[in-house]
Amino acid sequence: MAILIDKETRMIVQGFTGKIGSFHAQDMINYGSNVVGGITPGKGGQTHLDRPVFNTVREAVEQEGAEASIIFVPPAFAADSIMEAAEAGIKYCVSITDGIPTQDMMKVKQFLRKFPKEERMVLTGPNCAGTISPGKSMLGIMPGHIYKEGIVGIVGRSGTLGYEAADQLKELGIGISTSVGIGGDPINGSSHRDIFEKFEQDEETKVVVMIGEIGGSQEVEAGIYASKHMSKPVVAYIAGLTAPKGRRMGHAGAIISSAGESAAEKVEMLQDLGVTISPTPSSMGETVAKVLTKL
Repeated sequence: MAILIDKETRMIVQGFTGKIGSFHAQDMINYGSNVVGGITPGKGGQTHLDRPVFNTVREAVEQEGAEASIIFVPPAFAADSIMEAAEAGIKYCVSITDGIPTQDMMKVKQFLRKFPKEERMVLTGPNCAGTISPGKSMLGIMPGHIYKEGIVGIVGRSGTLGYEAADQLKELGIGISTSVGIGGDPINGSSHRDIFEKFEQDEETKVVVMIGEIGGSQEVEAGIYASKHMSKPVVAYIAGLTAPKGRRMGHAGAIISSAGESAAEKVEMLQDLGVTISPTPSSMGETVAKVLTKL
């Protein structure tokens, strides 16, 4: 099993024929992902990377049975592309695009809420690395070769720290069930807690790693959920212990604006909730390995 995607998931690429979309679409195809086509308005009917090009997402859903989509569309048009995917019946969407205006994402969140929960498209991102279920499928921009198939679930706001965790675990002979990037923007499609719920239901996942950072309360909310509803141990690394208050650090959402949003405060709260903390980014792998020995 895996969460969100597997070998059979029928995927499309929005922004298919552009330089970035083409590069990563080919990488996904090479990994073994079931990419069935892509979207570039005005180029419908053409073939690209030996896959059909469609003008709209609805055409791809109707003709190819597309279930998942990845967004490589410029920021000014990305929100419309996400909403188009949702309206067409896509079940899972990854928005890679960085720099989508916050007001646009507010519109996206409001738009998604009009669908009944059981029919609502799951969105991760924007400004994320995507999702990979090693050995099965990849819907993202990560280097697939550093991921080993296994039993550890990863969810993080930082794509590069997600790569670092995967690489450390592989070096220790530990594999990953699914790794999910939720993005570093202030308003994102899915929270740590949303992904925790999916990992808790996944029989393959035995331990969950949460990679967080300063800003917002998502990590602590996920820790509260884990303490009450999860049977699986959680390991967390929170970036930004030395970040000064009020200064944006990297991600648009990484800014301490109120109590409980600094890395130190989050670490203390998570420890109180029973989460095992990795003190440094270089110790993520060994921290997970210690937790696994106790299972």
